[in-house]
Amino acid sequence: MKSKVTLKEIVGIKIIYAILLVCYYWIWARRDWHDYYDTIQHTIVLFSIIFFAEQAYRIRKYSKEEKNQQAIRTLRRIDAIGLKVMVAAAIIIAFASAVTILDGRMAGYALVGTIFALTIMRFILFCAMNGKES
Repeated sequence: MKSKVTLKEIVGIKIIYAILLVCYYWIWARRDWHDYYDTIQHTIVLFSIIFFAEQAYRIRKYSKEEKNQQAIRTLRRIDAIGLKVMVAAAIIIAFASAVTILDGRMAGYALVGTIFALTIMRFILFCAMNGKES
């Protein structure tokens, strides 16, 4: 890839990080076993290694490029919104666990699901707010 690395790309790639987090949590938290799980696990690990190597190159390339300060400020505002949503979600999950609506494994799924939903929300908000300001 010879193209310039944009902040939009960096934010969008975080969705793949969240998908990998959900996949790894599923690997660790599941209670059943099927023969094809080995194939899925090895595929996820191989993809992760290749993906992280590629991302290290792209992030290093991005760090050498000139930054769009307006986009960075927009991303900080979106991250502040995301923090408030995550705190509210964590409180709801904690209280649901405390009153035994959720067991520990399901609370974990709720947390990684929340992280996944927040990365998608973050990307959508960033595209909408950054596109409006451009």
